[in-house]
Amino acid sequence: MRALLPNLGGLVVLGLIGLMLWGFAAYISRGDASTSDRLAPSNLRVGSVTNVADEIVDKGPILFPGLGTTEGERTIVLDHTGDDPTTGWVVYYAYPAGGDERCAVEQVRDADGEGTREFLDCDGNIIDVSELSPPPAGVNPVVENQRLLSIDLSGVTSDGN
Repeated sequence: MRALLPNLGGLVVLGLIGLMLWGFAAYISRGDASTSDRLAPSNLRVGSVTNVADEIVDKGPILFPGLGTTEGERTIVLDHTGDDPTTGWVVYYAYPAGGDERCAVEQVRDADGEGTREFLDCDGNIIDVSELSPPPAGVNPVVENQRLLSIDLSGVTSDGN
């Protein structure tokens, strides 16, 4: 009896922990998970338009790996052109336009190790950032109050389309 009670107590505690974890999972995943901000936020805050534009001038377009879906299947590339940090923002997917999404690109580095505006695709071709695949409608950069930059990801579903 002395050995049975602690074992039963341990099983009860493990059962309660399991029920609690199941309850958390049910709460988090309730509703349509493909559009759920609980699982993958539909708006990615990047930062100050001036700071991010300066970063792109210095180090090339910025890659955000796996932010397009709840499964993390897409890598998004943020680019900026022009002198006005409140305009000229573009978002791409990190594979060549018209190409296969499995052909992920890699940013070409300069002699100092900084990123450039060129990318190396899976076939060994060097392409410009403007030759990357445009994302679907609803995925675009948003400048808020002429100061803050975010990326609207609401056009991406959980299956990556």
